[in-house]
Amino acid sequence: MRPLSARARDQLESWDGTVAVARQAATVVVTRERAGGLEVLLLRRQPTMAFAAGMHVFPGGSVHDTDRDPAPWAGPDAQTWGQRLRCEVDLARALVVAAVRETFEETGILIAGPDAETVLGVCAGEEWAVDRLQLESGGLAMGTFLRRRGLVLRADLLAPWAHWITPDFEPRRFDTRFFVVVLPEANAAHSHSTEADASFWVGVEAAVRAAERGRLAMMPPTLHTLRELAVVGREGLAAIIAGRAERDLVTIAPRLVEIDGEIGLSSVEGSVVSSGFTPDRFETWRDS
Repeated sequence: MRPLSARARDQLESWDGTVAVARQAATVVVTRERAGGLEVLLLRRQPTMAFAAGMHVFPGGSVHDTDRDPAPWAGPDAQTWGQRLRCEVDLARALVVAAVRETFEETGILIAGPDAETVLGVCAGEEWAVDRLQLESGGLAMGTFLRRRGLVLRADLLAPWAHWITPDFEPRRFDTRFFVVVLPEANAAHSHSTEADASFWVGVEAAVRAAERGRLAMMPPTLHTLRELAVVGREGLAAIIAGRAERDLVTIAPRLVEIDGEIGLSSVEGSVVSSGFTPDRFETWRDS
């Protein structure tokens, strides 16, 4: 059992039993390779944000209606992504588009290129900044943006990682698919949006240690993901993205439990709804 935070206890005490509809969302774990190991890009959310204020997070956010519109695409098709994400084809397409859009909005990193062999990575400059704002406001659809720029979304650079659903008592709930991507070395720059007050690259193992020691505030899905990445390592992650190794999508839906009179949330293991994943498979991926 995982103890409730002070914020969660307050929300539980005021909960009237109504379960808010969980919004579909996408989160992208942006990584890069360094001599010292795998690094991950973290954003620190503004302390004034309504959700996850002050927390260190991966880029991501809710699916927009326009994410369901057709977009120029390279890589596995939407039907294949529906099988990977275990959802309807239209939703799978929207989740992949949202993943790329949110990463661009929040970091300036665009997982797209002029063809199926290239990726732009960081896009700096006033014109790109205007596009980021229009995408964020919903005034510009990702498909329209890509066509105007003569670009294709690089769905082949993404891999599904996990599926987290917010507990029932939370007033803001999300049904979130996690993706991972490894950026080419030359495309690892970034710039955060107004939703964050800081952003930085950090080694995966170092991020885990800092979070466990209370130096980096993180929500459980973020820390759990980092711990998994630390086990997989660079070779295992590269194999997953390249399709040389499979990773079954894990759905984790923490629920309220009571043990010895104390109320908390189920552990990750006790929150798994469906999974073909076992820890020993990481060793197989590492050796592939």
